[in-house]
Amino acid sequence: MTVLQTTQLTLSPCTPHDRADFIALERDPDVMRFLNGGYAVDPERTDPNATFLMPRGTEPYVWTARRTAGGAFVGWFCLWPENESLAELGYRLRWMDWGQGLAAEGASALVDWGFASCRYDTVVATTMSVNHASRRVMEKIGMKHTRTVVADWPDPIHGSEHGEVWYELMRSEWNACQMNGG
Repeated sequence: MTVLQTTQLTLSPCTPHDRADFIALERDPDVMRFLNGGYAVDPERTDPNATFLMPRGTEPYVWTARRTAGGAFVGWFCLWPENESLAELGYRLRWMDWGQGLAAEGASALVDWGFASCRYDTVVATTMSVNHASRRVMEKIGMKHTRTVVADWPDPIHGSEHGEVWYELMRSEWNACQMNGG
């Protein structure tokens, strides 16, 4: 993995020194709202069956995002390979950094890196249908909504009845955008 630099962010491979910042994200009910209903995650009693990533600083496909100016922790991004041609994008940012374009900036840099360096054919991402901010991030970086899946969860959270949306971006679409200067 490499360090990725954007206008406002530096994305570096995570390290154990990032653990406290990662745990602070999981303790924030606003950050966790669309993941588990807003419950703080106890780092000593993590659920091995959780359907969301809880990095601790040793994960191979997680980048820590810090502000380029000053180095303040912003959150994390991941590009998790499902196989040689497919990777899943994920991200989590502190609530005070929402609405500033940082999620799209970091996600775009990571997707660009995945297509250019890892040669993925497809990058996918998912979120709850009602998570409009995350959906806007996916759309802003060129991802297209491909399907909505409604599941019968054993412990549903508010909004889950509307389903989970899947987005994807194909290498061919990314290449076309790169050729057009976008």
